[in-house]
Amino acid sequence: MGRVTERRRVIRVRGGAAGVRPDTLVAEEPLEIRLNGKPLAITMRTPGDDFALAVGFLVSEGVLASAEDVRAVTYCEGATEDGSNTYNVVNVQLAPGVPLPDITLERNVYTTSSCGLCGKASLDAVRTATRFPLRSAAEDPVRVPARLLAELPDRLRAAQKVFESTGGLHAAGLFSAEGRLLDVREDVGRHNAVDKIVGRALQAGQLPLAGAVLLVSGRASFELAQKAVMAGVPVLAAVSAPSSLAVDLALDSGLTLVGFLRGPDMNIYAGEDRITL
Repeated sequence: MGRVTERRRVIRVRGGAAGVRPDTLVAEEPLEIRLNGKPLAITMRTPGDDFALAVGFLVSEGVLASAEDVRAVTYCEGATEDGSNTYNVVNVQLAPGVPLPDITLERNVYTTSSCGLCGKASLDAVRTATRFPLRSAAEDPVRVPARLLAELPDRLRAAQKVFESTGGLHAAGLFSAEGRLLDVREDVGRHNAVDKIVGRALQAGQLPLAGAVLLVSGRASFELAQKAVMAGVPVLAAVSAPSSLAVDLALDSGLTLVGFLRGPDMNIYAGEDRITL
């Protein structure tokens, strides 16, 4: 199986002096996700938590809502001409009675590590109806103090084990409304890190993630807002900027969206009633 990190030769220049040394890099390999044996999507990811990534992806696609929807998740043997197992192809077998979605060439067949929605035919195609609709922020009992929210990026960074050695990974952290770290995943793709969080929650029977705060280390794109809504997460926070579509989705769905979370400073773009100042 592919490793999380790999070593490469690098010429390091510091203060005008050059020297040769090994460098630790984050691994990036393709993962093909199959559904009932049929190819569905390919994503570039950091190896590890592949089963969680696959089922988390299917939650965001509206295919899965609980662990009971999954009959089995396996690596596919014979993925190469010589029949060897590359551990880069995962098949998710649905449980009997779970509807199989329409798989057409119009949906995404290739997902890069920076864009989880490339190839979508239209914006409407990604506004998948969630199984876990959010309450409005005013009606939801979940309240997160702004001072606590400000502490979460440092807690997430402290839990990023691979980032410390590579500096090349995104992270997603799941926290309780009281600030307790529930899970953290790292990946070259920010959407993969979130899928791994959601997939692990599905496998543990913890969906919907009501009362949780999802923190991402980069920007908050539409796809990440969608993944939060599909998993029933009421609060999404990012250390960088959100996109306009992410804000629109947050306003439409009742999601609390926070961006530019840096120390005590933050911008609240939607669902401000869940944040106590």
